Amino acid sequence: MEHTEQNTEPTQPENSGVHFESRLDLAPLLEGVIKIKREIETVIVGQHKMIDQLLVALLSNGHILIEGVPGVAKTITAKILAKTLSVNFSRIQFTPDLMPSDILGTSVFDLKKSEFEFKKGPVFSNLILIDEINRAPAKTQAALFEVMEERQITIDGTTYILEKPFIVLATQNPIEQEGTYRLPEAQLDRFLFKINVDYPVLSEEVTILQREHTLQNNGKLDAIQSILSSDEIKRYQDLVKQIIVEPNLLEYIAKLVVNTRENAFLYLGASPRASIAILNAAKGFAAIRGRDFVTPEDIKEAAIPVLQHRVIVTPEREMEGLTSIEIIRQIIEAIEVPR
Repeated sequence: MEHTEQNTEPTQPENSGVHFESRLDLAPLLEGVIKIKREIETVIVGQHKMIDQLLVALLSNGHILIEGVPGVAKTITAKILAKTLSVNFSRIQFTPDLMPSDILGTSVFDLKKSEFEFKKGPVFSNLILIDEINRAPAKTQAALFEVMEERQITIDGTTYILEKPFIVLATQNPIEQEGTYRLPEAQLDRFLFKINVDYPVLSEEVTILQREHTLQNNGKLDAIQSILSSDEIKRYQDLVKQIIVEPNLLEYIAKLVVNTRENAFLYLGASPRASIAILNAAKGFAAIRGRDFVTPEDIKEAAIPVLQHRVIVTPEREMEGLTSIEIIRQIIEAIEVPR
């Protein structure tokens, strides 16, 4: 993973003496993004790209799948993000014996009232951290289908609408296979982003050790401040939807996605849901850069985390060591960027 700082300051067109005033007031949003980054970076060393992607997913109202080996701060990053937001937070540890009712809730018979009463499960929250999502069997994973796509739960013929915002952050280990259940394509398609977390570089590892030594017995999350309220998040999500996208950029997104369906190296291409995901994510990247319009660079930045888990490499190419990320990069390079 790249460990380069991303520019979060409002950008101006590269045109001498000509400055365009933003048509949307993104200043409060930008201020909140910068403050959240500052809070996260008091604990998390490096991983700037992951932090940007988490914030974009939050602003785009999308779910996130974080994949990485144990110990690279997947879970703690999600917990810190939750602490910077004044929202309800639930953590669910997926295990092989977990049942759908353990997540969604169940109807319990009330002897006093002589009727069944629905007891809500931990999924009735705003920010849900699902740790090791691939450790639960298919039946339990399938319980997330409706809630992730429609933000509602139907149990015993009754539909419960979840309070907004509602974001799922799931983690999984890409290496260990024993006792795990592969996520089906329908489940993967419900995640806006798949974020790959790599090992830190040497200088970052040293900084991690220095911070851990300095902390002694103090908790890592104790000093984290809450930045955004639930109402602010909803307001900023609505604001991001208004980011301007030119028609030629919409066509550019469509070409990227259609090319995944026609690519000889891919057994399964991306669906129209992927096109919509790239559109929404590109708006999010534009917003955290201080722009009220999308550029081709925003689309390129969104393409890999949006597409990599939605396409399947052909067995022949997979045996050659070719990955979905490499193929998506080839597609991006092959398609002409609109001017």
